[in-house]
Amino acid sequence: MPGIKDVAERAGLSIATVSRALSGKGNVSARSRELAQTAAADLGFVLSYHASSLASGRTHNVGVVVPSVHRWFFSSVVEGVSAALLDAGYDLTLYNISEGQERRHSVLNDFLLRKRVDAVIAVSLELREAEIQQLLAIHRPIVGIGGPLPGASTIRIDDSGIADAAARHLIQLGHTKIAHMTGDAEYDQDFRLPGTRQAGFKKAMKDARLEIRPEWQVSADFTIRGAYASARQLLGGSVERPTAVFAASDEMAIGTILAARDFGLRVPYDLSVIGIDGHELGEVFGLTTIDQDARGQGALAVRRLLAGLDGGGDTAAADTQYPTSFVMRSSTAVPPVDTVPRRG
Repeated sequence: MPGIKDVAERAGLSIATVSRALSGKGNVSARSRELAQTAAADLGFVLSYHASSLASGRTHNVGVVVPSVHRWFFSSVVEGVSAALLDAGYDLTLYNISEGQERRHSVLNDFLLRKRVDAVIAVSLELREAEIQQLLAIHRPIVGIGGPLPGASTIRIDDSGIADAAARHLIQLGHTKIAHMTGDAEYDQDFRLPGTRQAGFKKAMKDARLEIRPEWQVSADFTIRGAYASARQLLGGSVERPTAVFAASDEMAIGTILAARDFGLRVPYDLSVIGIDGHELGEVFGLTTIDQDARGQGALAVRRLLAGLDGGGDTAAADTQYPTSFVMRSSTAVPPVDTVPRRG
């Protein structure tokens, strides 16, 4: 039965080069990869990942920890991670910790410490410094997505800044009666996302010297259904309606659009709506949004991890602000004529 040494001799390459060429790990020229693959095919050789792992101490597997696989952002990040890992010849082990603190503790203090993964990607999970150091001590590099992690490499967007930009867009259109739909308190646990985006909204309103009306500050669970119920209360329970709504996520913005239709409100002629995310359904609903490219964030996390692994050391701690893009569609416009403030 041919071995990797036989393939190397037939291809005229070193064993190390053949190993990298067939496993997809490390830098190998296109010519060397072709020679190695041709020689392996001629000899009927298939690289044994089990043997490779025993020799290198690597599993070629990355652990991904998410709060929930059912939410759009988390599943989109996982899609980006999965595609990038497959391209690199790595496996993925997914840990869903939606069932509470006991599951979270078990994953971080047991499963990830076993010799099953080479590295960890933590999505929207605010790890304690002791938890991070515990992983780094056993040479498990970490990349976090969603917020800063002490001692680990992180990828995040400017949540306050983009919320400010979303609210300013409505203000620049002429809106003064602006509502904000934020996330429920339970979603403020890791990296305080709802509070951070709400702070951006309040900054824009304060800078424009506009009133923030308490009855126009509502919350939901980041789902279309939850936002639909909250938006019905917002739009149907007040003597005066807002002319615009800034929702802290695209799904909540879509729920708001659906609720507006129930009251015969035309978007954007009677009500402007803007969200944040870049959700696929945004195009269907003509939603103006700020796209944070969740899949791209996942792919970048993989590249960051593999660069550290291939370099033979831990991934350097670096806090990267991921770029976002403003997507103008048809859900925002100037306010209704009779609501535009008259100037003397």
